[in-house]
Amino acid sequence: MIKLEKTVTLDELDEKEARLKDRLTKIEALERELKEKEKDLKAKETAKKSVLLRLPPSLHNQIAAWAEEDFRSINGQIEFLLSQAVTEKYKKK
Repeated sequence: MIKLEKTVTLDELDEKEARLKDRLTKIEALERELKEKEKDLKAKETAKKSVLLRLPPSLHNQIAAWAEEDFRSINGQIEFLLSQAVTEKYKKK
């Protein structure tokens, strides 16, 4: 088998380097755009809506005790329970 070697000129190397730099610039721009979109999405996910909830004292006391057992705040416990209920509802469909 015969091996052929290709000679590369400095101009060709410069052109290739310029194309690679251009590609790197585009990739970096896409990466910045992706990070910005990810940041916006996280901000939307962490934003919470306030809801006024009236509970009978007995139910409030039961939820408070349960929250304490689970090392959560009462608000956190209610959010957890509501999330579970919604997940369960849509699993059945």
